[in-house]
Amino acid sequence: MNRADLEALAQREQEKNEKFRCRVLCCGSTPCLSSGGMTVNETLKDYLKANGELRAEVNVVSTGCMGPCSRGPLVTVQVPGQADVVYERVTPELALDILKKHLNREVETDPSPNVLPADMPFFIKQQKVVLANSGLIDPERLEDYVAAGGYRALGHALREMTPDEVCAEIVTSGLRGRGGAGYPTGLKWNMVRKAIADKKYVVANGDEGDPGAYMDRTLMESDPHRVLEGMAIAGYAVGAEQGFIYVRGEYPIAAKRLERAIRMAERRGLLGSRVMDTNFNFRIDVRIGAGAFVCGEETALMASIMGKRGQPWPRPPYPAQSGLWGYPTLINNVETYGSIAPIITNGAAWFNSIGTAKSKGTKIFALAGQVANTGLIEVPMGISLREIVFDIGGGIPNDRTFKAAQTGGPSGGCIPASHLDTPVDYESLRELGSIMGSGGLIIMDDTTSMPDVAKFFMEFCMDESCGKCVPCRVGTVELYRILERVTAGTATRVDLQIMEDLCVLMRETSLCGLGQSAPNPLLSTLHYFRDEYEALVQETLEPTSARFVLPKKPLESSPEVPA
Repeated sequence: MNRADLEALAQREQEKNEKFRCRVLCCGSTPCLSSGGMTVNETLKDYLKANGELRAEVNVVSTGCMGPCSRGPLVTVQVPGQADVVYERVTPELALDILKKHLNREVETDPSPNVLPADMPFFIKQQKVVLANSGLIDPERLEDYVAAGGYRALGHALREMTPDEVCAEIVTSGLRGRGGAGYPTGLKWNMVRKAIADKKYVVANGDEGDPGAYMDRTLMESDPHRVLEGMAIAGYAVGAEQGFIYVRGEYPIAAKRLERAIRMAERRGLLGSRVMDTNFNFRIDVRIGAGAFVCGEETALMASIMGKRGQPWPRPPYPAQSGLWGYPTLINNVETYGSIAPIITNGAAWFNSIGTAKSKGTKIFALAGQVANTGLIEVPMGISLREIVFDIGGGIPNDRTFKAAQTGGPSGGCIPASHLDTPVDYESLRELGSIMGSGGLIIMDDTTSMPDVAKFFMEFCMDESCGKCVPCRVGTVELYRILERVTAGTATRVDLQIMEDLCVLMRETSLCGLGQSAPNPLLSTLHYFRDEYEALVQETLEPTSARFVLPKKPLESSPEVPA
């Protein structure tokens, strides 16, 4: 398929959609499916089958996520010449009623109480870049993606840009890795491009394991071709011909849609040999994880792809130098790849104009916890936490008070109400003792016990530790045991100091990011909510366990450790 074929396909699909009197978009993402979305979709399709004359006038589409997940099942109705109407908590009966009213133009005379206002802050405060197609196209039809502009960025890169120019565009855009570390994407691409080797690989990290996070799952479910296109552009830029998407085992819908998308793209010549009638070859395979949280760490992920036990290995060498089977490997989060096509299409300057001085573009968050509007949002970097919680999120339900926001999952920290006006970007969150992470954002009200929160995340890290290094394997268990005593009211003040010492030890000596960042939730809650810990501990000065203390300076006999 060349550029002319792509444009012709898009034109045919657009003309086809314009002939429908009405398009009914039913959310088919996991949250809406779990609340009955599939039944709504099937009811509408059965109705069209029973009324054959309507099949040429109405198009029922199962889409990806529409955003306000707590209000599902969600249905959007599109009528030519009119604004889209979004309905919440749709039942099969209501779906039929909605369809009939739109066909009979009775919507204005008898408005449904299930309509979500078009000016709802949840919608207007967002800026959709990566999720621009989510909820608007059928993720299982390549034609829908092409009609929305899909694969044009790949064609532009292959025919009008050199690999050096593609890398330079990503560098200029200021895009940083969306998996958590925030490393400049363009610099990583250049490292792999400049590496000299017979083979190179491109890997998409879709092993999303943070509690309450589902950004990557939603992108893979809602717009799989966007991830594939970004990977193909990356493959061209760095000189790779093989890509892998590592999908968490608990994401069967995402894996199924990705595999289907790959087959469709290969049949159309958009992946595989001679991509878009050029000399570029690029194949993508899906690899399914077994549910280990540590496989979100890049070296453990690569070990799993190669059929080995998912455990991290020391760095350097870094994956850009020696990754899969010893070859240079580019690893990015799926959201990072989702940003590539818009950057190539609209230009680096456009992307660079969004966000803050050091944190460019938009970020997807899974807004969860004790907030009125839970769901998936995409906002410009630098938006304040207050805007997310009280405008987009709709505030704290049941007249409760905001207490804290937990960002970054088990590797992040808790941000108190005194920092509600903090801009949400990499630097600001790090200064508060938290991290951006992959995008989990859990809101807590004044009924939440912060020691319980710390214990929950420590138990998670304890269970998910691969056990390879002692600081993480033993440290998480010891911290969890102390937290159990704290929440039971049997710990002492000395135990608080022991926890802080052990946290520092784990940060400095653990092998990978899991152990190094596992203390973050505990340390942040100790820092901002220490009074809650002190209210639970006893006054005795006798320690209840051995104290861990890091030496103030390296021992004379200690081997030198590279930075």
